[in-house]
Amino acid sequence: MTDEMQSMMEEFEDLESLLQYFIDNHQEFLSWIGTRVDDVGEGTMTLSLPYDEKLSNTRPNAPESHRADLHGGVAATLIDTAGGLALRTEMEEPFGASIATINLNVNYLRPATGNLVATADVIRVGGSVGVSEIMVESTTPDGETREVATGQGAYRIFRSE
Repeated sequence: MTDEMQSMMEEFEDLESLLQYFIDNHQEFLSWIGTRVDDVGEGTMTLSLPYDEKLSNTRPNAPESHRADLHGGVAATLIDTAGGLALRTEMEEPFGASIATINLNVNYLRPATGNLVATADVIRVGGSVGVSEIMVESTTPDGETREVATGQGAYRIFRSE
């Protein structure tokens, strides 16, 4: 781990705070859509995203009381991001590698009409490839939480020498 990264890790009280800082200051798109780091554990990661009309599919002439569905790309973004970040939780040096998506599979189960929560679980972290499974839930207009998408990501791990 570089001295700079070690210094940054010591500056934050926990990994969640460090990752949130990274998203807010170095991942402009994730920051713009409102991505939040909710939980980080060994082999798992939970990210959330508040509902925002700017991220929805607009419906002409729909009643104002009916929320538009979130665009599917928003759920796919959370699946990809949570899956890649979760791999770092099982690495000896979590920030000693770059991670790039090599395959992403997303299954949409139903429309997302509220806040999103993506939970990723690591399946395997190898020397150069890692795999995660991810589930995305959304709140319905009546307050119920339902699965809206599932996914699996395969990621290339570029470890520092």
